Amino acid sequence: MFIGVPKEIKTDEYRVSLTPETVKALSARGNRVAVETMAGAGAGITDEEYIAAGAEIIADADQIFQRAELIVKVKEPLASERKRLRPGQILFTYLHLAPDAQQSQDLMASGVTALAYETVTDAARKLPLLAPMSRVAGSMAPQVAAHFLQRPQGGRGILLGRIEGLPAAEVVILGGGVVGSSAAEMAIGMGANVSVAVHSAETMRHVSQLFGKRIRLVTADAGEVEDLCTAADVVIGAALVAGGTAPKLISGRTVAAMKPGSVIVDVSIDQGGCAETSRPTTHSQPTFVVDGVVHYCVANMPGAVPRTSTFALDNATRPFVLALADKGFPRALIDDPHLRNGLNVHDGKITCRAVADALRLPFTAAIDVLK
Repeated sequence: MFIGVPKEIKTDEYRVSLTPETVKALSARGNRVAVETMAGAGAGITDEEYIAAGAEIIADADQIFQRAELIVKVKEPLASERKRLRPGQILFTYLHLAPDAQQSQDLMASGVTALAYETVTDAARKLPLLAPMSRVAGSMAPQVAAHFLQRPQGGRGILLGRIEGLPAAEVVILGGGVVGSSAAEMAIGMGANVSVAVHSAETMRHVSQLFGKRIRLVTADAGEVEDLCTAADVVIGAALVAGGTAPKLISGRTVAAMKPGSVIVDVSIDQGGCAETSRPTTHSQPTFVVDGVVHYCVANMPGAVPRTSTFALDNATRPFVLALADKGFPRALIDDPHLRNGLNVHDGKITCRAVADALRLPFTAAIDVLK
């Protein structure tokens, strides 16, 4: 199979989808890999390293999209990239289609077969390709919050951690999955007072086992969330509906009642955000203020630490990329129901129920398009 790795063009995105180690494994199996020149530069990977691993370096993205049977990316294809996609081509990347009707329509119109990292599952019903970036984003969230709590950044002018004789910052985390747990671990380590709000009894048990009395653990009903947010210095939005739109847990009314200079870090923004006042931002312009509350809503947070993120993502995606290259479509998805759950669009049809429901579009089961 001919596999293409274009350079990411999303604003302030420095990750690359494949490392030389995976390129080497693909080449050893008889596949051809083309990498756009300088695609790995942001992650500290040179063209020479890719060449040594067996890749061909191509000067522009047009040739990648024209020639590749399988396109492997990090972030969703932007409009200029979607125009280059074609029927019969496979796209494997983060898509986050539920809050993005235009991308969904363009992918359907292109005829491409689009698989989303964020809906691939494992035997434990977890999301193994979302997890590494969730860990990175969750770990980053308290660091980001600490920075924007500083007065020159528009914050309240308080330290996240504890100083003798003074209270630590109050950090509220909405969600107890990978993002929430990673954020809690980091915030505890920084010395903050941490509260975690979760919905399910299963998640509550898991978070309780992880942190015990080091956090305050509560049920995420609307009244409790409002009380927590209005008392917080930092709120980290870590709510997830697999493949679907993030639940709106923080109302505009709640934001208006929060402390001036408090900070919302909405990690859920790539699925639409969990605050009604959130909208996507970039690393270059990461924040905006609503009712005195600083909002950080960068949709590709792990892109700020691209070397760590690139290798963590590549470790997770490698088995699935190899399976797609070895078996092609549809055999790889027929053989692996977990990879099959990653299929979001095929031949103009939406094949992920959460996406179809969010966009109010017809749903076709993935297994039905593989017959």
